[in-house]
Amino acid sequence: MASAGTSSRAALRRSRTSAAAPATSKVGANFIPHVQGLRAIAVLAVVLYHFWPGRLSGGYVGVDIFFVISGFLITAHLARELDATGRVDLGRFWARRARRLLPASLLVLLFSAIVASVPLLSPISQLPAQLKEIVASTFYVENWYLALNSADYLAHSGDPTMVQHYWSLSLEEQFYVLWPLIMLLAAWIAVKYFRGSRLRAAAIAIGIVSVASFVFCVVYTLTNPAPAYFVTFGRMWQFGVGAVLALVPRLRVQNAVGSFILGWAGIIVLLVVIYRFDGQTPFPGYMAAIPTVAAAAVISASNTQRWWYPTRILAIRPMRFTGDISYSLYLWHWPLIIMAPSVPFWGLTIYHRIALVAICFVLAWLTKRFVEDPARTWKPLTARRPRVSLWAALAAMVVVAGVSGAGWAANASTYDAGVTAIAQLRADPPTCFGAAVVLDRSCAGKKTDEILPAPGFAGVDRPSESDCFVQLNDARAVSCEFGSKDPAAKQVALIGDSHAFQLLTTFQGIAEREGWHLTTFFKGACPWNTTPLSTGGAFGDACTQYRAAVAHKLQQKHFDVIFTAALSTTPYAANGHASSNAAAVAGYRDAWATQTAKGTPVVTVVDNPVWETDPNKCLRTRAQSSCDGARSDVLTEKDPLREAAAGAKDVTLLDFTDVYCDTQDCRAVVGGADIYRDQDHLTVTFVNTLAPQYTAALKKAMGLAG
Repeated sequence: MASAGTSSRAALRRSRTSAAAPATSKVGANFIPHVQGLRAIAVLAVVLYHFWPGRLSGGYVGVDIFFVISGFLITAHLARELDATGRVDLGRFWARRARRLLPASLLVLLFSAIVASVPLLSPISQLPAQLKEIVASTFYVENWYLALNSADYLAHSGDPTMVQHYWSLSLEEQFYVLWPLIMLLAAWIAVKYFRGSRLRAAAIAIGIVSVASFVFCVVYTLTNPAPAYFVTFGRMWQFGVGAVLALVPRLRVQNAVGSFILGWAGIIVLLVVIYRFDGQTPFPGYMAAIPTVAAAAVISASNTQRWWYPTRILAIRPMRFTGDISYSLYLWHWPLIIMAPSVPFWGLTIYHRIALVAICFVLAWLTKRFVEDPARTWKPLTARRPRVSLWAALAAMVVVAGVSGAGWAANASTYDAGVTAIAQLRADPPTCFGAAVVLDRSCAGKKTDEILPAPGFAGVDRPSESDCFVQLNDARAVSCEFGSKDPAAKQVALIGDSHAFQLLTTFQGIAEREGWHLTTFFKGACPWNTTPLSTGGAFGDACTQYRAAVAHKLQQKHFDVIFTAALSTTPYAANGHASSNAAAVAGYRDAWATQTAKGTPVVTVVDNPVWETDPNKCLRTRAQSSCDGARSDVLTEKDPLREAAAGAKDVTLLDFTDVYCDTQDCRAVVGGADIYRDQDHLTVTFVNTLAPQYTAALKKAMGLAG
């Protein structure tokens, strides 16, 4: 999910895995109490994961639990109707689903559209992304919107939108459309051609679809993991596992000992997975089978004779209450997390998080009590034909989309003005601005209360040449050329990951002013290093292949100097070294040595601080001083670039730590310049204020006069 920038896979995963929608369904006497308790485990895993991702690093598997539950409950409902009547009333089924899910869903989407359109509550720079995803979520194609955009590493920089969690709701709605059609088609074929049992045919068809979906999921996760997380067919097998439980009663264990062992084993496995899985786990793929099968095991455990049986423990009142409100709890928690840091006098401290969890529960209960339940049984809809409910749902969706459009219309001029202001700022920055206040003695002591670019627009202050940036699984050594075309011009290369790409606009300006030729090589989360990443699968393989291709191109061309930068927290494999940090240091030195050995000097820079969340959220509502971050929290203690450069021949190290930080804290603003465009990438405006230092270092490395 990711988006996301989120230069570590764990951060990307956080932006991807905003919980799955628990599609609840009580069907009279067929209501199963312990399934509500399982739903409680799922929603609590997701909510607590999003509030404290470092504590429950695998909480995203709540998504998979919900899919199994949905497959079980919905298939059981369809099977009863198919068995009793020989058919499924599709209009009636879809109308019930619409009345059950859409009122609460559209309420939260309407809330999100309004919040996104109010500059005090959400940065204007995020408005286009917010409103696009709100519309995609309204019409239940959010998962495909994210799948199509997830291949773009840059699309995940900054924070996810308030409705990114609707990807799972979208997938479930698509399941509700496809699943009864699959079952009806299988039943029709069985009766017409084989004179067989409708339910047996449905079970066989679902089994075939599930096996094919699982194979697709495993292969696609290995070859294209970013969109694999969202595409519908890659998740159908998880619904299928629950569906098979519903269609094959013998899989539900009534034996006391078997039920006890199966239920508790499933719960224990789920708890271990929630605690042990993390952003580096290849997911979904074959690893998703673990929580999926564990959830199925809990559902299968059916004996309720003793109070200590899992079926009884999961059915206690607090668990059932949490399961009952899980749908609304899921809907509300993510938008509140995203908007909280932007709300005046609020934030995401430990106390704020605890308070927000409580608020989420209150909102979930109120929504369940006054929106979900009344809408499901509202007579003006239930007393009429199903198409009335479906037309009413479509009308409500159009209203939400209309509010989103109105939000853009009201703010479009402000957004355009902000983008124009950034362009003007780049062209004509103030004197004694940004890093100059720290590095230029003539500017010492200069202070200003103005922040440029404005915190609401810092998110768009980035290099525009995205075609020069190689995405997630792309292994092509894409290069871009800038500056002088004179064959005699000095040849400069800029190589690295997104923390090198953030320097591109500044280096373009340097090359043009100095008459140099600039060649670039950028790939997301793939620094210029010979040590493999710890990230496995297609992404890690693509990085390895990309590096080899870049190394080949570097050997074919002479450069007068190479500049490189990288994220300090990139996850490396230990690769035979004492630690991953030692392996990273060795990898940098090996990569650089291929160039320094032939006389090409290398210049590098200590990485900038990496924040937990975008400092602009704080700057929009609070004083600059209150938005500083503790040095120990945001500055990497051991940057492998610093260690690799120490004592290395023909390697120059730049260290701007004193620009970002004092002895205690790191700043979000320096000399009136807004440093960050998200939690770890610099604004072009701020990087431009370091241009004199970059220029001097490059000249010195090439032996040019200063």
